[in-house]
Amino acid sequence: MGEHGNGDPQSDAVIRAGDGKSSGHAIDNPGLPPHRPRLADVDEKAAKRAERQVSALFLISIIGTVMFFVGYFVVGVTAGDLEMLRLQNTLLGLGVAFAMLGIGLGVVQWARALMPDHEVIEDRKPLRKEEERAEAAATVNEIVDETQIKRRPLLRNTLIGAALLAPLPAVLVLRDLDRSEDFGVERMRHTIWEEGVRLVRDPTGTPIRAADLTVGSVVHVVPETLREISGHGERLAAKAKAVVLLIRMQPDELAPATGERENWTHEGIIACSKVCTHVGCPVALYERHTHHLLCPCHQSTFDAAQQFKVIFGPAGRPLPQLPITVDDEGFLVARSDFTEPVGPTYWERGYTS
Repeated sequence: MGEHGNGDPQSDAVIRAGDGKSSGHAIDNPGLPPHRPRLADVDEKAAKRAERQVSALFLISIIGTVMFFVGYFVVGVTAGDLEMLRLQNTLLGLGVAFAMLGIGLGVVQWARALMPDHEVIEDRKPLRKEEERAEAAATVNEIVDETQIKRRPLLRNTLIGAALLAPLPAVLVLRDLDRSEDFGVERMRHTIWEEGVRLVRDPTGTPIRAADLTVGSVVHVVPETLREISGHGERLAAKAKAVVLLIRMQPDELAPATGERENWTHEGIIACSKVCTHVGCPVALYERHTHHLLCPCHQSTFDAAQQFKVIFGPAGRPLPQLPITVDDEGFLVARSDFTEPVGPTYWERGYTS
């Protein structure tokens, strides 16, 4: 192949770069590129300007947290006041956004403009001797010095302020999930269902006669007493626990019940909680021929003909059944409240099947 060689690595010359010394590699390691100092590294005015920029971003974070507090504590919202509700949501949303964005951008600008940017290659070695531990501590102190946090008090103080205030909105939001003093598992053990309360259609509030239900009917129902609760939030909370599915099938399609459950149905009409026992999604999909109820969130499947037992999916227990009967006028009413907690299963409940 002439002067280009024949492709044999044993006979072809290997072109090498470097200082002429053999290194065993086709191309010698060029090493790190020369460090190019930034403007802030050589000009103290530029460094001060960068410090003010970082501090300004930390101040924006602090202002965002204050904005959240104003929306949370100062702006009062009453039922039906949509304008104040929009204002509060705007302040809460923008406040959290500025609080997180300000501190995030501030740290990025701090690292980009002020912290050392030179590359260093250092071999790791095990710490076995006391002097090596001291060397590691000195390295940590050197890193702290490189951040310039000691010699730039404005930057340090605004960072501390932003870091202390930024988590508070999250703490308040989590705390506000439930402000009631009796928060706990016991609250889920009871709903507003009780003996004699009529089952009414949701959302019309129409009472339901047993004779009006045909085989295969599925009705979403709530307690008639729900409308007696005046507060909008309290009414929604009560409804969330008390929503029920009412199903009618042929009486002989129901699996024989034992014990107290023998009187929980009426002529093939059976009722259960709509709240899935997995994570609380609404169970509302009914397959008439198999009598299966499906939760659309994670596909937990319950058999309505067998006291709503779990036949598939991640749910840990059957849907709680509501004992029902009819009153003197033929309307469906509850015999009692649910006899077990509604909603997801938690270990604190001590449920046993």
